[in-house]
Amino acid sequence: MSPLSSGLLGDLDPTSDRAVFRQIADQLREAIDRGRFREGEKLPSEAELVDHYGVSRMTVRNSFSVLQGEGLVHAEHGRGVFVRPRPPVRRLASDRFARRHREQGKSAFIVEADAAGSHPQVDSLEVKEEKAGQDISTRLGSVRRVLARRRRYLLDGRPVEFATSYLPLDIARGTPIAEPNPGPGGIYARLEELGHRLEHFEEEIRARMPTPAEVKTLHLAAGVPVIHLIRTAFDTEGRPVEVCDTIMAADAYVLSYQLPAT
Repeated sequence: MSPLSSGLLGDLDPTSDRAVFRQIADQLREAIDRGRFREGEKLPSEAELVDHYGVSRMTVRNSFSVLQGEGLVHAEHGRGVFVRPRPPVRRLASDRFARRHREQGKSAFIVEADAAGSHPQVDSLEVKEEKAGQDISTRLGSVRRVLARRRRYLLDGRPVEFATSYLPLDIARGTPIAEPNPGPGGIYARLEELGHRLEHFEEEIRARMPTPAEVKTLHLAAGVPVIHLIRTAFDTEGRPVEVCDTIMAADAYVLSYQLPAT
């Protein structure tokens, strides 16, 4: 049975001032929100929608473009338009840097991937010493040069974020932190082994549309924004020991926080 014959979509309102292609997009969006079309499921074809609504193919394509621009669907050449999956990873801010994970030899990304039932990978790894930019220098206490660690993270083969960690050279130079693989627990475990016991983290988060380079790096579909997160790690002496600048695919994550009531 055709999905349109089961009453999943309604009719157009000829008295509405809203453009026809937007009315169609509204109905498809509502059907997605109500679960009538599930994650990964194919939407009705152009031909089915043309027949159902009595409109042109261009009108239907404009409707699909609206939904793609909102990041709700993605088109696959020769196959059709599909509902995008919901974010697979829940990023729990209050737990991801818990010391117990480092003591178990797990980085925050591995912990999150395990919770999501996904296979984590790191590629495009680059480690080098460089001059600190003004913002990074200020955040690290006016240092001039840093060790930069750049890497891209993948879940089940899909790029979901890339990040650059900046660490003061007097801490990182000549240590496992400067190696491509810093060892179990990642660089935070190594920092604590070097005597910089971590006391707290500060994060700044904003959402925006991606740059062309970010679209290419994260293989982002049209309309998908990014989450830009900058985190600073402080040791128990109050010294900033790392700044991590991260770009995340917004359709891959749910950011979850627990806040005190007092």
